[in-house]
Amino acid sequence: MFNGFSKETADFFWELGFHNERPWFQEHKEEFERVLHGPFRELAHACYDELSRRCPDMDFRVHLSRIYRDARRLFGRGPFHDHLWFTITPAGAGGYGPSFWFEIGAADYSYGLGLWAPTAAAMEAFRRAVAANPAAFERLVRQIAPMRGFALHGEEFRRPKGSFNEVIDPWYNRKYLDYGTRRDHDALLYSPALPAQMAEDCEKLMPLCRFMLEATRTAPAPKAEKR
Repeated sequence: MFNGFSKETADFFWELGFHNERPWFQEHKEEFERVLHGPFRELAHACYDELSRRCPDMDFRVHLSRIYRDARRLFGRGPFHDHLWFTITPAGAGGYGPSFWFEIGAADYSYGLGLWAPTAAAMEAFRRAVAANPAAFERLVRQIAPMRGFALHGEEFRRPKGSFNEVIDPWYNRKYLDYGTRRDHDALLYSPALPAQMAEDCEKLMPLCRFMLEATRTAPAPKAEKR
């Protein structure tokens, strides 16, 4: 049961930033489980349960990140991440479709909906779906515009892929999409009410999620890497 994070959570992240090494982490592994990993895992499953209850026709999958970095991608950094994240993904998203996400670090946390690492084919399928009915997509964007603290992010193309209007263009001309809210550690983060608030916001984003899901399903699956 999720009872909230604590100020000790931020303290652990800050300390890990100064001592990003295995001996220190092994000495503080019990603290990691108590103040960070335990509440993080409980939050992920509480959000999954609440969102599934609110959207019973959807079949979700939940995935939690690990604190350990991929040893092949350290690039001189320590072996541990300075943040944790989880995703709640509709079945059929195929690894490149939409996901709801949550991320926490030492100073802030964020959550929202995104096409995090879409293939070029998936983003092209998304743009085709927008172009096929721009009025319908504009209605979706206007529905979520009043969500307080939420904003659109994602790297933009240097050369726009097309132009419709000031509402659609910011969505149409990005390499990936991230619509979410970023907050300093606050009372909500420390509260058992966080899963319900996140699920409520994700439910508001569900029509957009369904649009993204249907659009990206038409994209060809990425080819498996050769070994």
